[in-house]
Amino acid sequence: MEEIKINTEIIKLDSFLKWAGIISQGSEAKFFIKNGKVKVNGIVEIQRGKKLKKGDMIEFNENVYKIV
Repeated sequence: MEEIKINTEIIKLDSFLKWAGIISQGSEAKFFIKNGKVKVNGIVEIQRGKKLKKGDMIEFNENVYKIV
């Protein structure tokens, strides 16, 4: 598990994927999210605007990221 620090109270899922360097473009984030490839706290998330907060766990491509 990798911990990713954010500088705000909340961050949208697509923005988090870019912030963390998991993907490089917003269009990639949209594709992966809409196709059910991203989990938030163990549940598949298809809303790219899903608001994340500290403590949330994101799973993508067999990797787990925790927002701190």
